[in-house]
Amino acid sequence: MIAIIDYGVGNLFSLESSLKSLGLHSAVTRDADVIAKADRIILPGVGAFADAMEKLEATGLVPVIREEVQSKPLLGICLGMQLLFDKSYEYGEHKGLGLIPGTVCPLADDLKDLSLKVPHIGWNRLDLVPGREDDPLFRYTKPGEYVYYVHSYYAKNCAANTLATSEYSIPVTGAVRSGNVYGTQFHPEKSGDTGLRMLKAFAEL
Repeated sequence: MIAIIDYGVGNLFSLESSLKSLGLHSAVTRDADVIAKADRIILPGVGAFADAMEKLEATGLVPVIREEVQSKPLLGICLGMQLLFDKSYEYGEHKGLGLIPGTVCPLADDLKDLSLKVPHIGWNRLDLVPGREDDPLFRYTKPGEYVYYVHSYYAKNCAANTLATSEYSIPVTGAVRSGNVYGTQFHPEKSGDTGLRMLKAFAEL
């Protein structure tokens, strides 16, 4: 069973529907016991970093998450991925979960092509980092497939844990991993068949 953490800031319905379409059992929950009994965990998220972190801490699940990732896979999606890092500079400086080394910074500040719009919205090619193509998350993914993004901030200073990037005048961090902890800046549940295949691979980790 996959526990989808409900802390008030995720697009839970489409994620739950995507897993159901794959024949995977999931539970949207903020119950620590349910999360502890789950085989895998997904941390979704949309919105602002500070607000999301505050709501996550209010559930009392932060220590539970830190404990459970020692023995089972976790996938952070979009803002959920950003929360995995040490800190974010979204409207100030805010501490994250610290599960993956790195920082979350404004995309607009680093773009080389200033004509590009922020937020970065839409389909973009996913380029697997050389040497990381064999990661089990990409078991069913072909090089150069397209995934769907919606974000204004991105992870940086995390090259050692980066699995894939997408070009947006700079290499934007698309997927990361540290041990059992995975993250995707794009939305697998909105990325068509490519995203479904990644969710299937995650469920088989």
